[in-house]
Amino acid sequence: MTQDQLDFLLDSKANRIGALLLHLAATEKLCQLNTFERVSHQNLPSALTEWSVPWELGEPARQKIKGHNLDYYLNLLQEGREKTLAEFRKRDDQWLMAVDSNWSWGPTNNLCKWFHVCEHESHHAGQISLLKSRAPGDQIGGRAELGIAPGSEYEGLGQYDCRQCNPPPGRWF
Repeated sequence: MTQDQLDFLLDSKANRIGALLLHLAATEKLCQLNTFERVSHQNLPSALTEWSVPWELGEPARQKIKGHNLDYYLNLLQEGREKTLAEFRKRDDQWLMAVDSNWSWGPTNNLCKWFHVCEHESHHAGQISLLKSRAPGDQIGGRAELGIAPGSEYEGLGQYDCRQCNPPPGRWF
């Protein structure tokens, strides 16, 4: 994917593909801070200062997030994902099911928080696909939306298998 495609702005209210990729990295960082480092939901804004523009998107992101190549975004996503996976390896099912009573939408366990990251990524992947199909020079559709070649170091990046989540019976989020 070219820098022009990453910086393409569909209209005055849209987000750029690059901004959406950085937003996904910010979302993962937010969940890491909360679930791994125990930064409370109330304290996340101050802990996310460097990530505030990509986290919030909108006009500030349209103005500031541009001019980077695909490797810039993919490296940030990969670094975040590697940290997440390394931290997951240190934890057990008890941690996964631990409930945070003070979460913004009510009592929520770590499984639900990370499942939300998965859903969030899926949602924005659809936006990225649409934007890429409208960007100048689009020639690739289907699975190669970001132009990631099979067998490359980035293959599998951004692919959670949400079907692995087997929530317990009853309402847990």
